[in-house]
Amino acid sequence: MPNSTVLSHLQRWAEQGVLRSLDLGFSQFIAEHSSSPSNDAMLLAAALVSERNGHGHVCLDLAACLANPKSMLGSSGSLIEATAKQELAELLSSYSVASWQQALAEHSAVDAEQRPTGNTPFVLAGCSKQPLFYLRRYWHYEQRIQNAIQQRLANPPMVNKAALSKLLQQLFAQSTQQPDWQKIACFSAAQHRFAIITGGPGTGKTTTVVRLLALLQGLREQERLPPMRIHLAAPTGKAAARLSESISGSIAELSVDNAIKRQLPAEVSTLHRLLGTQPNSRRFRHHKGNPLHTDCVVVDEASMMDVEIMAELVDALPPNARLILLGDKDQLASVEAGSVLGDLCQQAEQGHYTPAYAKRIHALTGETIASEYINERGSALAQAITMLRHSYRFSAHPGIGKLASLANAGTANAADALACIAEHPNTLHALPLANQPPQALQQLAVAGYRGYLQALAKPPQSSTPEALNQWARQVFHKHSEFQILTAVRRGAFGLEATNTLVSTALQRANLLHEPTSNWYHGRPVMVTQNNYSLRLMNGDVGICMAWPDGSLRVAFPEGKENVRWFLPSRLVGVETVFAMTVHKSQGSEFGHTVLVLPEQANPVLTKELLYTAITRSKHEFSLVYSNDAVLTSTLKRKVSRSSGLMAT
Repeated sequence: MPNSTVLSHLQRWAEQGVLRSLDLGFSQFIAEHSSSPSNDAMLLAAALVSERNGHGHVCLDLAACLANPKSMLGSSGSLIEATAKQELAELLSSYSVASWQQALAEHSAVDAEQRPTGNTPFVLAGCSKQPLFYLRRYWHYEQRIQNAIQQRLANPPMVNKAALSKLLQQLFAQSTQQPDWQKIACFSAAQHRFAIITGGPGTGKTTTVVRLLALLQGLREQERLPPMRIHLAAPTGKAAARLSESISGSIAELSVDNAIKRQLPAEVSTLHRLLGTQPNSRRFRHHKGNPLHTDCVVVDEASMMDVEIMAELVDALPPNARLILLGDKDQLASVEAGSVLGDLCQQAEQGHYTPAYAKRIHALTGETIASEYINERGSALAQAITMLRHSYRFSAHPGIGKLASLANAGTANAADALACIAEHPNTLHALPLANQPPQALQQLAVAGYRGYLQALAKPPQSSTPEALNQWARQVFHKHSEFQILTAVRRGAFGLEATNTLVSTALQRANLLHEPTSNWYHGRPVMVTQNNYSLRLMNGDVGICMAWPDGSLRVAFPEGKENVRWFLPSRLVGVETVFAMTVHKSQGSEFGHTVLVLPEQANPVLTKELLYTAITRSKHEFSLVYSNDAVLTSTLKRKVSRSSGLMAT
């Protein structure tokens, strides 16, 4: 292997755990097999683009890397990591954006022409001011997404304007909002083959999409066409189950003919199940050569979609099928690489509707778009995005909504957040742990989890399926009233330590028996990997319960009424969730949510994480934190993922 200053650094960083072996491997492969002479600029870029992918970035932004090299190489905050970051900064100090870009463009492993059929491992894209360095497959994902969206926006469906206006008036006859953004969202989505409906918690995204689907089916009926084939999906099983419950309730409240109601789908699947996973393969059963049999796909919780699953989805859609994304653009992005919804909705707050489009909206809906949301140069994509701006959820608990808005702004500090919490003592609570270590958190956990554990302690006398299912549903209901969330997995206030802390506290309170094995009565568990044979998806939460005969079963809710029971021995890939990470809580709601922040600042702690945790709460939120400095840095740090998606 060639001698290289960079390679020696990379090898040491990998040995120290600052860099993954995979990241090092990319550089070593290029050094050994490239036809171009190895140069440090190339070897460094190869390792860093892989490292960035591991942290959720789609590409390496060369300009951003040079401007802030210490943002690379992990986020643990360790001394070893800090030393590696300083060494990286010194290695990069000799480069300018132009010189690094040129060195990469001249290398045989890099395609600077962005050829769709190229076979080099890397692609150099972007522009001279912001060159973007990709692993080829991630560049392909972005290109497939961008091309699919542009093709759909350029090919709008034919819509009967008179029928559209009449159906909108029928569906929104009881509307009192001015303007009614839900009505505008339905109009806009009906006008496009690709549309996004975004908004915060309680803004009515699900209600809106049910009305939209009724609108689309009504338009088909007016044209005497067969009903539209509609598929509903979500990234996780938990989000799919929640959407299914919301959809069924919203359909009943629609002011349309029962015939149209019967044409609306109630079943929601995960994206992976919709596309058709295949064992031991990254490929799906449905793709460009074998598209889905659908006219419209609606994806809820789209903020959780990464670039790979989005690319696979758009490939699997028939050319004329509609794609509608629902989600909160301000929530945490996917765990995997990319932040598709956030990238597409960068300008959603400002609207950017063209004057001509605003005029069409007014003519057919009666709704007036304020001048602040109008832009003569608004893009085609902007016309297909609607942001719902009125929240109904927090009207009874305004403190939660106010704290969520404060966190989302990205400009507040700890004093601002604590003042907001103090203004709403019935719904918001702050527990500083500096002077009262874990006992405060343990007391909170005992009070919060007492309800479901007491319900567990009252098993039915009968062992009939009906009696057992009713008991389980009561336990699930009580369990949903309280949940502890953590920001990180490890450390004194991470997931692992908090789960142990809570379990110990519940045993001391005689609410939980000391476990004699891994499985015990009362253990809440989360599935951590998809199990298609059992129809259990990553993120599904169940509870281990002792039947009247003493045998253990794990119950998982299925919709509002059904319960599925499994022997513990059949479950693999599960973990205890007295506490769960904020990432895993997405798609869920809890009566009272508790967020535990770690003792030290960490790049994982962002305003998006705090906002997501707060908005899991229906009527109460508690913040457990160690010091004001950590809280302030969390409020001011924003998730920023490098991407070229819709950059123009």
